[in-house]
Amino acid sequence: MTPAVTIIGAGLGGLTLARVLHVHGIPATVYEAETSPTARTQGGLLDIHDHNGQPALEAAGLFEEFLGLVHQGAEASRVLDKDGKVLLDEPDDGTGGRPEVLRGALRRLLLDSLPAGTIRWGHKVTTVRSLGGGRHEVTFADASTVTTGLLVGADGAWSRVRSLVSDARPEYVGTCMIETYLFDSDTHHPASARTVGEGSFFALAPGKGISAHREPDGVLHTYVSLTKPQEWLDAIDFTDADAATACVAAEFHGWAPELTALITDGETAPVPRTVHALPTGHRWDRVPGVTLLGDAAHLMCPSGEGANLAMYDGAELGNALAAHPDDTEAALTAYEEALFPRSAAAAADAYRIHRLCLDDNAPHSLVDFFTGDGETGWAPAAPDGTRDGRAHPSFSRPS
Repeated sequence: MTPAVTIIGAGLGGLTLARVLHVHGIPATVYEAETSPTARTQGGLLDIHDHNGQPALEAAGLFEEFLGLVHQGAEASRVLDKDGKVLLDEPDDGTGGRPEVLRGALRRLLLDSLPAGTIRWGHKVTTVRSLGGGRHEVTFADASTVTTGLLVGADGAWSRVRSLVSDARPEYVGTCMIETYLFDSDTHHPASARTVGEGSFFALAPGKGISAHREPDGVLHTYVSLTKPQEWLDAIDFTDADAATACVAAEFHGWAPELTALITDGETAPVPRTVHALPTGHRWDRVPGVTLLGDAAHLMCPSGEGANLAMYDGAELGNALAAHPDDTEAALTAYEEALFPRSAAAAADAYRIHRLCLDDNAPHSLVDFFTGDGETGWAPAAPDGTRDGRAHPSFSRPS
């Protein structure tokens, strides 16, 4: 009989795992550092892919409910150069395989699908240690502990659980991102609204870019990307919003004003985020009673795959445990044997997508990628690590 599962982290991956386990009648408890489901904002739109994120929701029995959350029209894509010239404009014709949904709405769907008491809020992990025999002890900030025979680290980029299986640490990849928002853009920022269009927007040049996404209610969610050393970002005082905005905007001197307005007209204080990644091909030897999923297992550059992979990991792990009810180690072995090549291929793709957006030929390298022309076009990794379909870059929030 599968033992009760202890999951650290109530992100999309951990919640998908908990839901799939619930579908199969396997008890699980999720421990989350945040104090409540609304303790912080959950980021913007996610494109949920037909080869990983959507099958995960099907395994969770939530696919039909997910379809009711889709933001229609958001699969449109637009690429511009720094002068505001449109180089590519792909409308959402309803045939794409990556419908967009707000991360917060998707998380709420998963939360609401779980039995009361499954999530233990306000449990920040401080230490984890092995007790031997496949059992582990987790200590929380309030000095409480839990002992478990099946521990899953779904605790993100800076995972505490990862230390039980791997010494790997995320490293800065040389790119930082600055996040801001415009609200009710059609009324208050019509030029920016027209420039961004209905879906994803990329204005790029070598080493820098402005990307945005139209969210429900006319919200424009903007990310500025810059190839800079960590020290450059650390030197900016982001407690002074106006000064920080001016510093970031100065990097785009000479760009079309309708593009720089996405920075200078921002209605929220700019939030800096650094892009970190684990080594491509990160893996570990089998450690009894513990495994990882999502960013804890394979943190990679933002490319639109991270949330999808985390959910797919959760579903695959849940299904593996259900398929081996009397042999947990067999389940974890089967899960990891599929996880490693899948995540290695996706990480390599993510890094390549991330770099082509900022390389010496940007924005033309991204246009070539979208259209499949030139050497930059390639098929993304399917769940089994093979190539199937066409990837689609997305500037989502780095971890």
